[in-house]
Amino acid sequence: MDQSLALRDIHLPEAVSWWPPAIGWWLLLILIPLSIWGLYCLYKRLTRRTAIKSAKRVLAEIKLNDQHDPLQQLQALSAWLRRVAMSQDSRQQTAALTGDSWLRYLDQSVEGSPFSEGVGRVLADAQYRKTAPDNLDLVALTALCEDWLRGQKR
Repeated sequence: MDQSLALRDIHLPEAVSWWPPAIGWWLLLILIPLSIWGLYCLYKRLTRRTAIKSAKRVLAEIKLNDQHDPLQQLQALSAWLRRVAMSQDSRQQTAALTGDSWLRYLDQSVEGSPFSEGVGRVLADAQYRKTAPDNLDLVALTALCEDWLRGQKR
């Protein structure tokens, strides 16, 4: 045998580095937050549709209920508007609104200013009244509430 042939020891490969990550990890890093955001948007959309459907149902019950006097119907419409508004926007934004600020908020969803200057003006203090106002037009007010609800879909 030839002693001049020098053999080297077995070399192990270098350890796999953690950086840069493989393409699969990059995809996960992008897809997980996008999936969470997409599920959140879907949840908000579904709950918003459900709230609008139930609001339509309650408004139809208010319209068809002939047992209430005009003041009770006015108060029911006012409470309904408040509940729907709080289900659509944040409670902090809508719960504290009263008087003219409440009417201006309602005007945002319809054309013009029918709540501030029109038939919806009676809603400013509807919960605190002891008698119905003389100029109360429940048919027009209910139609205005329906228009407002249609404006909530946008």
